[in-house]
Amino acid sequence: MNAIWRAVRSFVRFWRDFLIGDAPELFIGVLVFVGVAFALHRHGGIAAAVLPLMVVALLAGSVFAGRARS
Repeated sequence: MNAIWRAVRSFVRFWRDFLIGDAPELFIGVLVFVGVAFALHRHGGIAAAVLPLMVVALLAGSVFAGRARS
């Protein structure tokens, strides 16, 4: 049973490091982006305007955060 828990813990650690990595704000931003896209899937015109703006804001925020770290 102990080996199973170690395997599960290793699996979870791998996916946490793979998805979140060094930039947890990108992971959270992508989750918000997917949630907004899902919420606006019936409103094509609004989604066509809002979603690209969200992507630009997420990328700009990531660049500014990266510059502040270095």
